[in-house]
Amino acid sequence: MRTEPQPTRLDRIFARLDREPERPRLDVPRMTRHRVVLFGATLAFYVAIVLAVAATTWLVRIDWQAMLFRPYQQWPEIHAFLDYWVVLGQRGPTAVMVSAWLGWRCWRQHTLRPLLTFGAALLLLNITVGAVKYGLGRSGPHYATEVGSNEMWHWLEAGSDIFPSGHTANAVVTWGVLAYLASTPWTRRWLSALSAVLSLSVGLTTVYLGTHWLSDVLLGWAAGLLVLLALPWCEPLISRAESFLLDLRDGLAARRPGAVPAPAPAPVLASVQTGEGGGDATPVRETIPSAAVRAPHGPVHPAVPGRHTARPERTPVTPAGSRRPPHPDRVSRAAGSPARPLTGG
Repeated sequence: MRTEPQPTRLDRIFARLDREPERPRLDVPRMTRHRVVLFGATLAFYVAIVLAVAATTWLVRIDWQAMLFRPYQQWPEIHAFLDYWVVLGQRGPTAVMVSAWLGWRCWRQHTLRPLLTFGAALLLLNITVGAVKYGLGRSGPHYATEVGSNEMWHWLEAGSDIFPSGHTANAVVTWGVLAYLASTPWTRRWLSALSAVLSLSVGLTTVYLGTHWLSDVLLGWAAGLLVLLALPWCEPLISRAESFLLDLRDGLAARRPGAVPAPAPAPVLASVQTGEGGGDATPVRETIPSAAVRAPHGPVHPAVPGRHTARPERTPVTPAGSRRPPHPDRVSRAAGSPARPLTGG
């Protein structure tokens, strides 16, 4: 009995890393009721933070207390490490790292959705956060002029574009997109937790370095979360953009001088009986797709299979000659044998 060898763990790993079929059907998140409720709650929190800072409430007093505490002077031994750690929220380096990973996924899965989704998220982030930054015009802790003020509406002054925190919002969106594009629920949960920890640590690092108020970080978290929650609304546009780009690529590839044109459909002759009583058979020329003509695996079967002959109806075939193997000492019966002597004289 022939048995197939069992795949090893390494074989299973390489099988998962192997290319998936072209343009696979991926799990696209939808705008569910739970997501809509969470989007509305986050938007309400966003507006509440803006109003609390604009009205110079207790939140502004906490901002000044954290700024005057000067954490970078309280714990100077971690200053050098946090200078590098805050890069995880900087738009340029993080965009390059995540784009490289998503580009590899696009090549493996034969789809442009990961990169297009990341591009749409960054576009939404730049538009929404940038508009609020320059619209509110809040100065950072290093450019503050009056103790206890909210430092808003300073549009023409230097450093007046820090509310909300761009590092924090970018950390939420950049690392949250990886969780958004995860293919399994288990991976999505772990990546969501990891992106939350990274964005939380990056935001607190900016407060430690004195580049942002604490309210800037709170608003940055809300701004990044709003972008991630709004991504399902962009999925139809992302799908149309992907189809357009893939069709454009296929068209350009077909126009190249060395491109091999697709084979024309092969005609197949089939017989169609005319008349109710089963009269003459009229040959009809039919056309089948070229994909059906090519059969890379297995034999090619005829388009109209003929009638199979049953075993009792087949003519038996008798092999000619003897089935015994030839032997040098054996004498054939066809040759004449010597006469035996007669008994009795």
